[in-house]
Amino acid sequence: MSEAEIYARLLTRMPEHDIQPSLDRVRDALDLLGNPQDSFRMIHITGTNGKTSTSRMAESLVRAHDLRTGLFTSPHLTSVRERIVIDGEPISEDAFVRVWEEIEPIIALADERSKERGGPALSYFECLAVLAYAAFADAPVDVAVVEVGMGGVWDATNVADGDVAVITPISMDHAQWLGDTLEEIATEKAGIIKDGVPVVVAEQSDSARGPIVAAAAERGATVRWEDEDIEVMDRQPGVGGQLVTLRTPAATYADVFVPLHGEYQAHNALLALAAVEALMSGGGEPSALDGGVVEAGFDSVIVPGRLETVRTSPVILVDAAHNPAGADALLGALEEAFAFERLVGVVGVLDDKDAEGILAALEPVLDHVVVTHSSSPRAIDPEELADIARDVYGDDRVSVEERLPNAIDAAVQEAERGHEHGAGVLVVGSITLIAEARILLRADERRVSPVPVVRPTGGDA
Repeated sequence: MSEAEIYARLLTRMPEHDIQPSLDRVRDALDLLGNPQDSFRMIHITGTNGKTSTSRMAESLVRAHDLRTGLFTSPHLTSVRERIVIDGEPISEDAFVRVWEEIEPIIALADERSKERGGPALSYFECLAVLAYAAFADAPVDVAVVEVGMGGVWDATNVADGDVAVITPISMDHAQWLGDTLEEIATEKAGIIKDGVPVVVAEQSDSARGPIVAAAAERGATVRWEDEDIEVMDRQPGVGGQLVTLRTPAATYADVFVPLHGEYQAHNALLALAAVEALMSGGGEPSALDGGVVEAGFDSVIVPGRLETVRTSPVILVDAAHNPAGADALLGALEEAFAFERLVGVVGVLDDKDAEGILAALEPVLDHVVVTHSSSPRAIDPEELADIARDVYGDDRVSVEERLPNAIDAAVQEAERGHEHGAGVLVVGSITLIAEARILLRADERRVSPVPVVRPTGGDA
């Protein structure tokens, strides 16, 4: 059996954006496997934006302590194996196939038990969660950093008891599955809080904060709130990233280099650092981490598809800002780290997203948009998306290309029109669009170095 064959089988199951509100199927499978999720410590991460970046930074910090690590994130960009990372590298194809062949009969048995109770078979994402936990136990890892797929209470990853919970900023997203209000969405996400575990929480609106306070009180969990217990004290943008000073309950870490652009990444770094500090302290009073280890951990962080430079001359960036909050954060990072004379967007959005909100958030920095779509069946038709874009940008600033390669070519030509230097292209929107753009531009092979504008060291420009 090959990775491609396994992936084809997974795709026949319910898609990952469909939530069946029960953890019984995953629990059954893991029980039959001897509960591999109990064999390692875990940092569990939820929220709306910043989950993957925070997860990657936390994993890198843990690995810098010479511990074996697992990382489970979603979705993937090129290969499904990217979702299951062991010691900083995607699980090997041999290990992926071997672990799948071991768990497939167990999943089949769990499917049958669910059907006997009148329920469905395990979904695509549920199978991947079982596979990840089994692979981590098989490695074996010391610590796993696990990002929820969606929500929290009913997310397949929530069968495991995290030793630390992290909640990144919560905003409106996936409303048809998680709820129509921030209170409902926050209640779902607060479901990862377990009895007595420390919880690290990003700055939240009052609407989202209330359910987190209630869940923590019910579980007897200690909450470390951003801007109360933890804080980004200073940040200086620079070449290839930013220098940050971060305050946690145990220490102040000054002038740490984070190789990622944008203020939001400084806050993600803060959450990751506080979470690892709590983990290494065993849930008790946190103690400071070694400064050299912290620097090494952050220095090795790579987050594909997040303000990633995939080509130069002209600069082509890709970013998976797939909701308005993500687009707002991207806007600030673009203005801070790059100085384009002309920037053209290639935009494709899925039908369950706020396309108008995304387009409006990016309007101040995009001189023109080329509307297209990914191969996802959920992608908004380009003509429909173009109508939305014209309401925001006007007719003269919107073009339509049915195929992504043509859209990128058109955007390059539009960006370079009258601008030999300082032209740029931003591919933005759905993660499926970003994945396909990275494949077209062979981003993993190129490993292009970032080309930010060098700013004065005296402060944010």
